Amino acid sequence: MQPTASHFVNGKYLEDTDGTPMPVIFPATGEEIAMVHAATPAVVEAALAAATAAQAEWAAMMGVERGRVLRRAADIMRERNQELSELETLDTGKPIQETLVADATSAADALEYFGGIAASLGGEHMQLGGDWAYTMRVPLGVCVGIGAWNYPTQIAAWKGAPALACGNTMIFKPSEQTPLCALKVAEILVEAGAPAGVYNVIQGAGEVGRALVEDPRTDKVSLTGSAATGKKVYASAAARMKHATMELGGKSPLVIFDDADLESAVSGAINANFYASGQVCSNGTRVFVQKGIKEDFLAQLKERTAKAVIGDPRDEATNFGPMVSEEQLAITCSYIEKGLEERARLVHGGKRIDRPGAYVEPTIFADVTDDMTIAREEIFGPVMSVLDFETEEEVVERANATDLGLSGAVFTADLTRAHRVVHAIDAGSLWINQYNLTPVEVPFGGMKGSGVGRENSRAAIEHYSQLKTVYVGMSPVEAAF
Repeated sequence: MQPTASHFVNGKYLEDTDGTPMPVIFPATGEEIAMVHAATPAVVEAALAAATAAQAEWAAMMGVERGRVLRRAADIMRERNQELSELETLDTGKPIQETLVADATSAADALEYFGGIAASLGGEHMQLGGDWAYTMRVPLGVCVGIGAWNYPTQIAAWKGAPALACGNTMIFKPSEQTPLCALKVAEILVEAGAPAGVYNVIQGAGEVGRALVEDPRTDKVSLTGSAATGKKVYASAAARMKHATMELGGKSPLVIFDDADLESAVSGAINANFYASGQVCSNGTRVFVQKGIKEDFLAQLKERTAKAVIGDPRDEATNFGPMVSEEQLAITCSYIEKGLEERARLVHGGKRIDRPGAYVEPTIFADVTDDMTIAREEIFGPVMSVLDFETEEEVVERANATDLGLSGAVFTADLTRAHRVVHAIDAGSLWINQYNLTPVEVPFGGMKGSGVGRENSRAAIEHYSQLKTVYVGMSPVEAAF
């Protein structure tokens, strides 16, 4: 299943070994499993030329034809879910138990959903007395997608599916940490009937992304990444008046009231912190627990976290795998040290695991205060901060005391309070008595420093197309002179 070259451009694999070597490391063992090369200027040019040349023909196709290609691709992806999930596990280190249900399947959902609505995309008619007007929904042109390393297959499709449904073409740059999976998305789209040049994948780090964003032939950039990177890319796109979607990081609050179902609340906290070894942008890493149930919550949380099956992510029994890289592991361990230095109470974990690979224990800190580093900065690792609170008004104010606003949740039996609290929390994606479910039918994105625009649902169509308005005069034109 491994791709046969570093890039996929103009409908076929492309190699250029003059590019900087980028070894692909299996995080569970530290072994090199593949080698790709960063895109040279020649590869970047080939991708831009292919996407530009293909766009008009692709946009001229009927929406139902574009949709048919996307739906075929979804079917192929589901047929190959096992192999694609195995590749995702090798690329990211995530347990196969997770990738079988959350990665290629999610990508297939996006291709199917946007393939299904491609034929229905259009404008509206407005009657203006004897005159009338209408709008047309038209593609933006060439779109650039820049992916993160935590969900490489999913992100490649979350960006590609709405872009292609609207008649755009795309050049996708995966994270240099996880370069393999997006190549298979491109390969499958061509197999499903996408014309050459409609969806291209090239490798590289920041300089390749910069070349794509700054090129005058590109019309839109969609980034999934950190808030710091997002600010730079957004500024670059704005300077050139390009459309932009930024899906960035968070430091999201998960609020648990004392009437919540404790077992569900613990499950929600585990999913919000330890799924994918904590490497999820929407994670609820600030867990606010009402004081009356705090110790019961911590006791059950510690007991259940101790049962995590840590091991080879290729084994379906494993439910907690390594981090994506030694670099990310070092960052996470530095935050754990900071939590200890600032006198948070270590409830569980806190150590690198003595085995090959980038493993660290799922870590729980209690008695965390709002000013501690682990409560303020995104860690992107399996480190949970548990904070106490007493009143609803207090927790809402503290939940919002951050420059970020991606996600959040509330666990409570009082649904009136639940709706009141999620309404008051400044975040783009919120859950009640649940966490981190992101079906394609539902918009996903952040507020404040967590980004602009939305992924998924019909809301994404607004970010991959624009309206053209036509006024039709039906009477002679009058003028003052």
